Amino acid sequence: MKQGIHPEYMECTVKCTCGNTFVTRSTKPELKVDICNMCHPFFTGTQKLIDTGGRVQRFADKFGSASAAVAEREAAKKAAKAAKAAELEAAKKAEREKKAAEKAARAAEYAKKAEAEAAKAAKLAEEAAPAEETAEAPAAEEQAAE
Repeated sequence: MKQGIHPEYMECTVKCTCGNTFVTRSTKPELKVDICNMCHPFFTGTQKLIDTGGRVQRFADKFGSASAAVAEREAAKKAAKAAKAAELEAAKKAEREKKAAEKAARAAEYAKKAEAEAAKAAKLAEEAAPAEETAEAPAAEEQAAE
């Protein structure tokens, strides 16, 4: 073996979360484990809940509150967008009402004009009717004389 490149191999005390300890050999003087042969379900025949999260669980615990902040920010954006949409809808509604009022005013003006023209036409027809009667009266007298 080459000298100076190998780690020191020493006695190691292994401590489990269940309280069991035993001695073995390793490059580290002490190891802490979550499960050993005294508490593993394969050896004991019972189930045990181990409350140590993996990488994903630790990440979620560390940054889980960030998702709540993002959700709040998205909700605020959505509320602002809804308010802007409501404002635009109100402006469109006001514009439609304004156009409808202008259209109603034009229709009333047109009806008034049409009524005045109808009255004028009736007056002209009334004036023309007596003229026709007078024109027909001499013709009727001529036929009676013959």
